[in-house]
Amino acid sequence: MSNITDGYVEKYIREVLVENKGLLMELELYAKEHNVPIVHKEVAALLKVLTKSVKAKKILEVGTAIAYSTIIFSYAMGSDGHITTIERNEKMIEEAKNNIKRAGLEKNIRLIQGDAEDILKFLDAEYDIIFLDGAKGQYNEFLNDCLQQLKSGGLLISDNILFKGMVATDNYAVRRKRTITNRMRTYLETICNHPQLDTSIIPIGDGLAISYKK
Repeated sequence: MSNITDGYVEKYIREVLVENKGLLMELELYAKEHNVPIVHKEVAALLKVLTKSVKAKKILEVGTAIAYSTIIFSYAMGSDGHITTIERNEKMIEEAKNNIKRAGLEKNIRLIQGDAEDILKFLDAEYDIIFLDGAKGQYNEFLNDCLQQLKSGGLLISDNILFKGMVATDNYAVRRKRTITNRMRTYLETICNHPQLDTSIIPIGDGLAISYKK
């Protein structure tokens, strides 16, 4: 249970959503077995809907891991879509490259190795969607560069925004996570009051913020 919503509601939603098959199911099993963080099932379903709704064809992702959400985005965009994804963990990069190859999406996905805070400053593109799923304590540092790269009418989607419920209440607080929690609270206050953004916070998965750039 994520502490974001009642366990029985979370369980029901995950049971009623259609199961993935093939490679995506394999990645879900791998993530569970090896304790690799990937987007929750209900978040993955929403990402697909949002991608199709805005007819996205160019996406930037911060935090690739094993490329689970990367592949979900790519499938949702179709064969003419392109996603740039950033990852700094070498082990994850090797797994991601292999999974991208298995999915047959090497022409649609560009994987960049390195620290997102550095890489974001040098990207020269305009994206329909930017998905933040990297280092939770650095979202504030990513924001200005992301807004420069995001087109007007585009979506900034931020995952793990409630961070196991710790952002919403100190009842779930873990002392060693207090810095990340405080930084995430600051980030939420910023995107909810930012003059360029209209933001909604959705209590699914580990918390998801969807911001529309005016």
